[in-house]
Amino acid sequence: MSELLRGRVIQAQSGFYTVEIGEVELTCQLRGRLKQGRKIGDIVAIGDWVQVSRQDEREGMIEEVESRQSMIYRMAPTARGEYQQVIIANPDQAVFVFSVTQPEPKLRMLDRFLVIAEREEVSAIIVANKIDLTGMKKARDLFSRYQKIDYLVFYTSVITGRGIKALKKQLIGKTSLFAGPSGAGKTSILNKIQPGLGLEVKEVSEGTKKGKHTTVSRKLVKLSGGGYVADTPGLKALDLWDITPEEVDGYFREINNLVHNCRFSDCSHTHEPGCAVIEALKSKQIHVDRYRSYLRMREVEEDKIPWF
Repeated sequence: MSELLRGRVIQAQSGFYTVEIGEVELTCQLRGRLKQGRKIGDIVAIGDWVQVSRQDEREGMIEEVESRQSMIYRMAPTARGEYQQVIIANPDQAVFVFSVTQPEPKLRMLDRFLVIAEREEVSAIIVANKIDLTGMKKARDLFSRYQKIDYLVFYTSVITGRGIKALKKQLIGKTSLFAGPSGAGKTSILNKIQPGLGLEVKEVSEGTKKGKHTTVSRKLVKLSGGGYVADTPGLKALDLWDITPEEVDGYFREINNLVHNCRFSDCSHTHEPGCAVIEALKSKQIHVDRYRSYLRMREVEEDKIPWF
């Protein structure tokens, strides 16, 4: 076997993988022995670091897949049980883009995204877009709750250019996945950061929505200043399938920081005496809408809480 070369998978489609090794890109397939046994999830995904044996100037064979440091995935039902579909491996950060208005921001969706990022230990960045339509006061009224719990929030406008340069700086040299509802302005922001970038990302993500996971294309789109961007349309369909109700508080930063002060170790933070979270909520240290998101993820109805 020839000397193994280390590279990163930047595109995956129908069993073929584009692996970037320095300035070279090789079209690779997976060595047969790696496919043996029952598949319970994607063996290779965009963002994976792999060891490749080079076959010629354009082609190679993936011999090893390195352990993932993090990943965003979803569970897809199959005839043989659930299958782990990896949307992206080893992202450095998740960028969640929401508009301040037109459409109105679905902050419960954002809270859900943040829980997913916390679970996977992926740094989360929030972009509050279209601030030219409302002004900064309304934008901060909506999104400052996240700054107070130490999330990095960028306030942006494609029309005025505000916040775009700072956001671009945050992306350089990193692998970033983008997610957000339709109409929030992801494509426009990416085009402002790098002409044509948003269109290229959109074309890939639109293709990702079609067909089964074995036939679609996923791609890391390269930034001119270094780094990559990937869109993740499937993130909206992710279920918190492997998080039990008792674990939800661990993924809300403002709640997780208080649980050790509760009287009971198994406190649900809904009705128990001596609950530090309830006290913080009553004193407005926890935003009431964030608490409502917590209740929804725990599948607790507000009218079932005697004091709320």
